[in-house]
Amino acid sequence: MSDDVYTNPEDLKLRPIRSFVLRQGHLSAAQERAIEAGMPKWGVPYQPVFLDLNMVFGRPAPKVLEIGFGMGGATADIAQVMPEVDFLGIEVHGPGVGNMLKLIAERGIQNIRVMRHDAVEVVDNMLADGCLDGFHLFFPDPWHKKRHNKRRLVQPAFVERIVRKLKSGAYIHMATDWEDYANQMLEVLTANPDLINTAESFAEKPAYRPQTKFEHRGLKLGHGVWDLVFRRR
Repeated sequence: MSDDVYTNPEDLKLRPIRSFVLRQGHLSAAQERAIEAGMPKWGVPYQPVFLDLNMVFGRPAPKVLEIGFGMGGATADIAQVMPEVDFLGIEVHGPGVGNMLKLIAERGIQNIRVMRHDAVEVVDNMLADGCLDGFHLFFPDPWHKKRHNKRRLVQPAFVERIVRKLKSGAYIHMATDWEDYANQMLEVLTANPDLINTAESFAEKPAYRPQTKFEHRGLKLGHGVWDLVFRRR
């Protein structure tokens, strides 16, 4: 399984917003086996046709989209804590996809489906307006150099895309360990007229979001973590 399926340079030139950064990642043998065995069971192939999410998961239930689940540990934990909710996770990097599928198999998780594609194209072309009950974005690439801030995923146009896919009363939950990015997220979400902040500014960490090892280490060193929880009007 190759990691270079997203590197068509002409395609990337035409894409105004991208949900990922191209990186090379080495697939372990276990991750490659997990992809080969797991994608036919729990994977959703990209095609520019709106999904029937109840059919994808085999049941009517609240649906939450997560973009960039990394190695999948937090998503797997959340899915097990919230078995009544279905989670569609999108990640492009092979090792993360492989590890997520491995966790699904090992833990017998029934309420996660996985896509390996640019999330912006999935949102635009596969998710109908008003189909989601929630949206998660945890620790996205901060693009911490000021000249690169414009490459951050959380921009007004991206949030508008997500908001269109949310039902009335559905939520957006974002988290970051970069204060500057947290402030940008807060500014962008607050500026969207269809969203209401559930807190005065930043929110307390919801109980369902597990604390990662990286996050725990950072907090011990005095680093901050900021959660934001907004609801659609």
